[in-house]
Amino acid sequence: MSTVADSDAARSARLDTLLERQDILDCLVRFSRGMDRFDRELVLSCFHPDATISAGDFVGGPSQLYDWASALHEAGQAATQHDLLNHTCEIDGDTAHCETYYLFVGRNRDDSNWLAGGRYIDRLERRAGQWRIALRCNAVEWSGMLPTLPLPFADLADGNDNGVIARGPQDISYLRPLVNRRREHVPEG
Repeated sequence: MSTVADSDAARSARLDTLLERQDILDCLVRFSRGMDRFDRELVLSCFHPDATISAGDFVGGPSQLYDWASALHEAGQAATQHDLLNHTCEIDGDTAHCETYYLFVGRNRDDSNWLAGGRYIDRLERRAGQWRIALRCNAVEWSGMLPTLPLPFADLADGNDNGVIARGPQDISYLRPLVNRRREHVPEG
């Protein structure tokens, strides 16, 4: 027979696990955002300084990864999106093993679009209360190219009035407070 105390303890343990999982997922999302916005500090905040990363022909530490990946994306793409999909996470004390599916989309400088799918296989460690990646293996599973299509709404006169889309701190996502600066469009009729 379970008691209220047992039920409260089980609920508390589940909530603790959910909070840990959210901290881990927040770390992984920071990496994607940091790469897309070319935010070096944000990317580095996802890794322990002694982490090892294996991605394509790269094997090295966090600073070297950022330098390699940002140079690759700057040379090849005008814009990128590192989208995170399915995520599994096994936590054992201060260590977590995660598998996170991703979809990479790059708008290439040659007017093509590069799509790739794969999985980040990560070991995260909690050190000084912070979950960060200690080991990452990037498993690319497929890749392909698509022709570029016109961007929807690119011809709107005030399309960027709320802020520019950019790689770096001038991007709209860094604006605080975020406000609507676009004029109102009232449909006629």
